Amino acid sequence: METVNSRSSNVVIIGGGPGGYEAALVAAHLGADVTVIEKDGVGGAAVLTDCVPSKALIATADYLSEFETATELGVHLKDDAGDAVTDAAAELADINARVLALAEAQSEDIETRLREVGVRVLRGSARIASVSEVEVELSGDFGGGTERVDADVILIATGATPRVMATAQPDGERILTWQQIYALEELPERLVVVGSGVTGAELAQAYLGLGAEVVLVSSRDRVLPGEDPDAATVIEEVFKRRGMEVLGRSRMAAVERVDDERGSGVVVRLEDGREVRGSHALLAVGSIPQTSGIGLEELGVRLTESGHIMVDRVSRTSMRGVYAAGDCTGVLPLASVAAMQGRIAMSHALGDAVTPLNLSIVSATIFTDPEIATVGVSQKDVDSGEVAAEVVTLELSRNPRAKMLGVSDGFVKLFAEPGSGSVLGGVVVAPRASELIFPVTIAVSHRLNVDQIASTFTVYPSLSGSIAEAARRLHSTS
Repeated sequence: METVNSRSSNVVIIGGGPGGYEAALVAAHLGADVTVIEKDGVGGAAVLTDCVPSKALIATADYLSEFETATELGVHLKDDAGDAVTDAAAELADINARVLALAEAQSEDIETRLREVGVRVLRGSARIASVSEVEVELSGDFGGGTERVDADVILIATGATPRVMATAQPDGERILTWQQIYALEELPERLVVVGSGVTGAELAQAYLGLGAEVVLVSSRDRVLPGEDPDAATVIEEVFKRRGMEVLGRSRMAAVERVDDERGSGVVVRLEDGREVRGSHALLAVGSIPQTSGIGLEELGVRLTESGHIMVDRVSRTSMRGVYAAGDCTGVLPLASVAAMQGRIAMSHALGDAVTPLNLSIVSATIFTDPEIATVGVSQKDVDSGEVAAEVVTLELSRNPRAKMLGVSDGFVKLFAEPGSGSVLGGVVVAPRASELIFPVTIAVSHRLNVDQIASTFTVYPSLSGSIAEAARRLHSTS
């Protein structure tokens, strides 16, 4: 393994998102002199305009939905006069102010931690001049001008940005990307969400929960086409039951802003000639890597046709001493994966023990209501014959704790290897599925078998009890 001396090395990290700041912490711990260059703010898009604010927005919508559940449980809200409170209203300006303040506070916390361990943070735009030098155009906050930073190791963690189509140009007012929605001061009257992948589904439900009328335009047969089909079916049924209009097999051709006798709004034109009118449109049609204009082509770093940086399982690029992590690599667009790639890159570059990235044990969550959490093999792997597995699915509606909480949607699904009973994967559709998937992830990561899971105590009553019950049903008697 080719490494540099960590005690005398200069590490330059371009991008301060999860891949960048986690890498910086590792490199500093290993004794390197570390410089992080970030143009927008430490934490990157994940903290400032994506993961943190979107999940905070979703959490607010979830809180509002609990008012409905409370009524079903026999709890009725009343005002001081004793009259029933029939509705709770979302004040979007207040919500977005809190969301952005939370994101900024998280960014400041991360930057404080970086500075505590000796990491130098520069605000500005970077360009790689050579494998040993990075040029930084400093922002006004840092006095402006240009600075050159010596580098023994370079990590590129520049992330991705929302994909914009020529026929659907965002204006930040009526036609919005998911990074622009936090500037809204009033709840959209009728929001047309274009794209039913993870981002589209999450934000469509968030705005529905906040009280907006929502239309979800999906080019595929169902929402969340890349996810477990049973889980996607549950979510689509929940969407429709709560009043969302879901347009399947409806590909967007263009989005235009209109101002006519009906007022200001947008028109989403579909390829089959239909038109969908709304007050606002949210574009969630994918993302593109931020890899142009930073010197990669001149340096000889290999890119894919989509512009992603090609890396191996220890985050090396095609150029010695240059690593990459996060959404700019196209490996798997998750903050947790970006962070792991960054940590692995620094451990490898600076000579520490390293385990190559293993995507088969990555757990992921879609923050709809209920949430969808997955790890390991998928239903698609089993149905295609790629993986042999025994499968058990338990409806959450039969779980006693779920009944107490008023939860009727969701399930636990486990995949186990025939014969050995090793847990190969799982799907959890439930409130806080992001927390419930952890024991399944441990089982997959450490090759535990279903009998070991089944014989482990769970609290009664608890949602996690369904995981143990699913494992018991996979016990082999042969």
